[in-house]
Amino acid sequence: MQKTVPSGRALVPFVSVENMARLITSIGLPRLLTELVDYIEQDFRRWQSFEKAPRVASHSEGGVIELMPTSDHVNYVFKYVNGHPVNLQRNLQTVVAFGVLSDVETGYPLLLTEMTLLTALRTAATSAMVARLLAPKDARVLALIGNGAQAEFQAIAMQTICGIEEVRLYDIDPAATAKTRAILRRPASGSPNAKASKRLSLARRSSPPARLTSKMPRSSPITWLVTGCISTRSAATAPARPNWPLPSSPVRMCSSSFRPRPGSRARSSRCPKISR
Repeated sequence: MQKTVPSGRALVPFVSVENMARLITSIGLPRLLTELVDYIEQDFRRWQSFEKAPRVASHSEGGVIELMPTSDHVNYVFKYVNGHPVNLQRNLQTVVAFGVLSDVETGYPLLLTEMTLLTALRTAATSAMVARLLAPKDARVLALIGNGAQAEFQAIAMQTICGIEEVRLYDIDPAATAKTRAILRRPASGSPNAKASKRLSLARRSSPPARLTSKMPRSSPITWLVTGCISTRSAATAPARPNWPLPSSPVRMCSSSFRPRPGSRARSSRCPKISR
């Protein structure tokens, strides 16, 4: 009896969290972030080639589970991600994710991979890409407002891509700030010097102003942005639950807000286009 040999696509490659961590270590975080930023910018430049759809969200009392699909008609991909703040009480991660990459022509899955680490890297790389294009060239100070798990990724990405030398930290939870500061001060992280800030204001007179800010979901509202600052916001934008009240007027979502410097070519605070 002739033995049936499966096709080369019968076995779908799988990248676990452990293997993803090994891959990041072997490549090196600075090089990985630099190449990731370049790839993300290339995809933004071909924005119109992607199918874009709202997240498919399933809400519960404890959190939300979402599917995030897109396709460029060559490859189809989706990410499964959750957001469960109550997991902190269970000693579990609040966010976990995995993703599938498929071939559109055959429908075959090409890759199954963890995306918890990838999400942290991609989010930080996207902020750094925006900052590289829009931030003042002399920006050397970053303010991180909200010091959750994403904060240290933001700091390292901004240092690697934008040359940040100092990070100022703020969070409504002092323990979160202490955690982030401790991580960024580790020599192995290669991260800039981190200083804690107890108030939402510009620097003291003896310190240069912060020219870059990154706002996380845990933080208080920003009231201190001034001309010459660029702000990126890292937060989930899941569809509202059916029983949530809708805003009385349309809300325009944007991944970054920019206030141009005097005399710059940007004429408004709308999301600027990437120049070709």
